[in-house]
Amino acid sequence: MNSLNMDPSLLRDSNNGMDISTLKQQFSSTASQKSLRDHVEIAMRNYFSNLGGEQATGVYDMVLAEIEGPLLEVVLEYTRGNQTRASEILGLNRGTLRKKLKDHGLM
Repeated sequence: MNSLNMDPSLLRDSNNGMDISTLKQQFSSTASQKSLRDHVEIAMRNYFSNLGGEQATGVYDMVLAEIEGPLLEVVLEYTRGNQTRASEILGLNRGTLRKKLKDHGLM
């Protein structure tokens, strides 16, 4: 398995078999109780506990790729597609934002 393409089965909670949609519902219902950091920690612990003997490599790039797309999408939604404002919110120059949007198929 390519470490940059996470196997969806690794997103299942090893304790009770919950799939990602169930986890998303739980996260959204308790969002005020947990920080983004907490959610990342939970997801990473789950990822490592479900490797099933596979060697983990490229985890940093995998995590960034998984987080960056939704981040860009939500910020663009928040700014109603205003890339200049989105770039300011993200702390990126507009050219970098446009490149990232293209990389993630968002433009």
